[in-house]
Amino acid sequence: MQADNRLILRPGDSITLPSPPSIRFLFAHPAHLVACGFGSGLSPRAPGTVGTLFAWLSYPLLGQSMNELQILLFLSFAFVGGALAVHRTGVDLGVVDHGSIVWDEIVPFWLVLLFCPGHWLWQTTAFCLFRFFDIVKPQPARYFDQQVKNGFGVMCDDLVAAGYTLLVLAILRFALP
Repeated sequence: MQADNRLILRPGDSITLPSPPSIRFLFAHPAHLVACGFGSGLSPRAPGTVGTLFAWLSYPLLGQSMNELQILLFLSFAFVGGALAVHRTGVDLGVVDHGSIVWDEIVPFWLVLLFCPGHWLWQTTAFCLFRFFDIVKPQPARYFDQQVKNGFGVMCDDLVAAGYTLLVLAILRFALP
């Protein structure tokens, strides 16, 4: 039987949330720079959303220099290398899935954009859906988030969110004229 690790707060209780790491931390190790999305994860508010926005804005750089197969291969390496970078950064921060770690948003959202129509309306819909599924974490994303406490688990819950996003986009493409 597994223990319930939920924290129960009573009126007057306070909790200190992990603060964003410093610029010095970001450049202390290459893994930190990658895991924190080249600084996009240092946002004091909604770092996951800022990291996803970074992915959206940086995606055209991939498309200009690579074809779809090359992008897919790059994303595979970015996922595996990212899992290692995310793990190292989580260990160094003392929190497996620290809010400033946004590489787990960036790589899966690049995957979404690879298969998403290029029109801004489709991409905006993809952005909103991805953030929704990343926040809500439907199964099996919740399993990876709660049970797999390493870089692979951190990366996989967002990969599942990307899968759900692509599924909804495919249904919308089919349903809309």
